[in-house]
Amino acid sequence: MAVTDRDSAAQAGSPDESFEHELPTQQPQLEPQSRISAEIERQHASAAHGGHQPHLDFPPYRSSILRHPTKELRHADPEGVELVAPVFGHSDVDPLEADLTIQRGGDPIGERMVVTGRVLDGDGRPVRHQLVEIWQANAGGRYIHKRDQHPAPIDPHFTGVGRCLTDADGNYRFTTIKPGPYPWRNHLNAWRPAHIHFSLFGAEFTQRLITQMYFPGDPLFALDPIYQSITEQSVRDRLVATYDHDLTTHEWATGYRWDIVLTGTHATPLEREDDSNE
Repeated sequence: MAVTDRDSAAQAGSPDESFEHELPTQQPQLEPQSRISAEIERQHASAAHGGHQPHLDFPPYRSSILRHPTKELRHADPEGVELVAPVFGHSDVDPLEADLTIQRGGDPIGERMVVTGRVLDGDGRPVRHQLVEIWQANAGGRYIHKRDQHPAPIDPHFTGVGRCLTDADGNYRFTTIKPGPYPWRNHLNAWRPAHIHFSLFGAEFTQRLITQMYFPGDPLFALDPIYQSITEQSVRDRLVATYDHDLTTHEWATGYRWDIVLTGTHATPLEREDDSNE
């Protein structure tokens, strides 16, 4: 999604350390949810059908105003970038990195869950052996990041970051904790729905795609201008995982499935490359 929030800065290696809740100087008086919701409704009513990606300039998403690009892009030589970009291979990704519940010497607090799915191309073919990374808030809705000052507890046993490679059938699988919603200062009483960020790499390091996965039935969906920056409901639905009771494990973890489609008419909404500095 072409969006930014404070969790973007929580991603390992992210160059961006800005958080939404650090923008009060741009917004001396926060606006009520009713005004934001009315703007969302007007934006949806005037939007053309068929838009599969989030709007880059979506007025209800206040803090994006000073962030989205307004000038022409500077094109870089992709081969030149590859000469200095990081590289990775199977030997660099340990299977244990896909389990976010074992990283800090104790059990993290929250609902343990398994998130799995397939990475597919537009023709339904598996995208094999690709790097999938995730980052997320803990069960209290807080990231381990020096600029995240949300007064929720930090979980010393949870880093919120993990990665894996897709298998020969395009499957990925993570064991983690269900993240909590958290406040941000887009407007008065603004809360983000619980979500997990996904980053996918292609054959080259410059082929990075980023998106967000949400959970079914979240009451914050209708109020969130980031989620609502996609104006088609059917497209927004592609960002919501499905609860799978067969994947759920007795006395251990709940299970969710979420497939990521990279291209085609059913592609998963992804952040735009020209929004990558957010």
